Amino acid sequence: MSAGPISSRWSRYAYSTTLSRSPLPLLRASYGFSPVTLSRGSLAAVEGLNLIPPVIKTTLFKPTELTRRWASQKKPASKAPLDINEYTTDRIRNFSIIAHIDHGKSTLADRLLELTGTIDKNATNKQVLDKLKVERDRGITVKAQTASMFYEYRGQRYLLNLIDTPGHVDFSYEVSRSLAACQGTILLVDSSQGIQAQTVANFYLAFGENLAILPILNKIDLPGADPDKVANQIEKAFEIPTSDVLGISAKSNINVDQVLPRVIDQVPPPQGDIRAPFKALLFDSWYDSYVGVVCLLRIVDGQVRRGDTIVSHHSGVKYEVMEVGIMYPEQSPTVTLQAGQVGYIVCNMKTISEAHVGDTFYHLKQRVDPLPGFVPAKSMVFSGIFPVDAGEFARLDESIKKLTLNDSSVSVQKETSNALGQGWRLGFLGTLHMDVFRQRLEEEYDTQVIITQPTVPYRIVFADGHTKTIRTPAEFPDHTEVSARKVVDLQEPTVSATIIFPQEYLGAILELCSQHRCEQQEHSFLDETRVLMRCVFPMAEIVNDFYEKLKSKSSGYASFDYEEAGYMSSSLVKMNVLVNSRPVDALAAIVHRSQVDRIGRDLAQRLKKVIKRQLFEVAIQVSAAGRVVARETVSAARKDVTAKCYGGDVTRKMKLLQKQKQGKKRMKMVGNVELPQEAFLSVIKR
Repeated sequence: MSAGPISSRWSRYAYSTTLSRSPLPLLRASYGFSPVTLSRGSLAAVEGLNLIPPVIKTTLFKPTELTRRWASQKKPASKAPLDINEYTTDRIRNFSIIAHIDHGKSTLADRLLELTGTIDKNATNKQVLDKLKVERDRGITVKAQTASMFYEYRGQRYLLNLIDTPGHVDFSYEVSRSLAACQGTILLVDSSQGIQAQTVANFYLAFGENLAILPILNKIDLPGADPDKVANQIEKAFEIPTSDVLGISAKSNINVDQVLPRVIDQVPPPQGDIRAPFKALLFDSWYDSYVGVVCLLRIVDGQVRRGDTIVSHHSGVKYEVMEVGIMYPEQSPTVTLQAGQVGYIVCNMKTISEAHVGDTFYHLKQRVDPLPGFVPAKSMVFSGIFPVDAGEFARLDESIKKLTLNDSSVSVQKETSNALGQGWRLGFLGTLHMDVFRQRLEEEYDTQVIITQPTVPYRIVFADGHTKTIRTPAEFPDHTEVSARKVVDLQEPTVSATIIFPQEYLGAILELCSQHRCEQQEHSFLDETRVLMRCVFPMAEIVNDFYEKLKSKSSGYASFDYEEAGYMSSSLVKMNVLVNSRPVDALAAIVHRSQVDRIGRDLAQRLKKVIKRQLFEVAIQVSAAGRVVARETVSAARKDVTAKCYGGDVTRKMKLLQKQKQGKKRMKMVGNVELPQEAFLSVIKR
């Protein structure tokens, strides 16, 4: 049976009937279908079904013997599952690439995938492992991605599992989880920029995991490159001999063929026993619209194959394994996954919340001790997210659940705002992390959201001794409680920061740091031109625009990295925004007392620019600690009520004006001021 008759007969049927009539009798009679649910592979096997309307096509059909014979003639043979059982632990290497942002991690990953034949060598290969649209739009890596490669070296074939990691400080949790699946890492440094702040942070992350570290200088072919100078920086900062440093250019493919031999020689093989009971660590997961939850595992012991029943140590729930495979670089099914290998499994997880990063899986009736998981990511920036349209709440709720499955460092908590309705209080690792999350919501799930001003978690110590952590301004104690000594201490989180910059910008950067309440600890010289400074910042001072100011003051040459450094006592107040004497809780903020006047005036001026004129006067007030610190007025849009009042006594006009004045006064009492989304965005961008 050819595709032509099927296509034409279906087209005639589609135009001659309505969807209220069932198409099943015609399909059953004409093509031998029976309405039995099967996998989507059976549906795709039948050529010509792409002409069926989507409403009907959602029902899956099982082909009978007639269509099965026809499909076997028309459909190309499917690729058989890969057999990787021959790759024992001594022929496996698991490694990652870590570096500061824009030092060439993704480009090096492309060259390694080409070198091993995992992808074709062509001019269009550009950041293959940056699969998210937000990554390609911004030119940064947001999500750690895994790719398996097969490589022959000294007469042996090896299975190499590569993990490309993000470089920005906000995504350091992705790096820490990726390192847990590796035995070694490539520390990539730009030979023109030298060691940057995130280079230092990533080195100590890998050093703390006892991983083999392979230092590599990238971009040695640039005119401004100085490999010898940067190699000396590496030796001075990390005590790695310059003789161990390899110089390459990933873009120009210079010396890239020397990277994988070094990986095989210097990265130890994974430990594990294939004969032991199955044990695996879940270190990543994502949602696939066709198969549901996909789990990325590091197999520690034993092996797993399709049809096995495995158990989650965290929840005790049993799952049937429906598919196992490796990322090559896309999902490629295999016969088994065994000790030492890194791959994915698809099982019958019913809900998104069942995948817990750091969970241990084992075979049914072969219980094992859990593996040490990950230290949960501590959210450092909290922001409220609300749907623009209240009717989109349920859809946005499902979108957030799916996205947090792929980004487990985001904490989620429901909250309600008087101004914005029902929403969520989400915790992020930084403001870039927050902005990327918002962009992924809008692009991947087609949702529009309003994000409130980011805040950090503060700590309140009461007179009776108990401590409370607050994440929203609404939870902050009233100034009367503070003055009545019911609250004995207000504390804010701090971070230990590392800033690296050229020496000529020292004065400007010291001035910037002092404006942001920085406490300098030490500074030293990496070489004759570059300064490394360590200092302590209040977290609230760096979540908004500190990074942009730092780049501006240093002409883009400074790099910045930070880590949590505990809490310290601070003089904090809650700043309220009132529009026509009505508080807008979504615009409230917690600020340091010394900055109330400056921030309050700036906020009032910004709101005046974005609030449209009403038929009555709108008063914008910013108050803190019981006093108004700033006020702006949006004048009324006045209608000329005396336009048609010609001649006569002046009292005629005065009566009309007085009547208008009384009407505006009543309108001001009952009128509502609508705050546009720009009002909330202007606060975030201050």
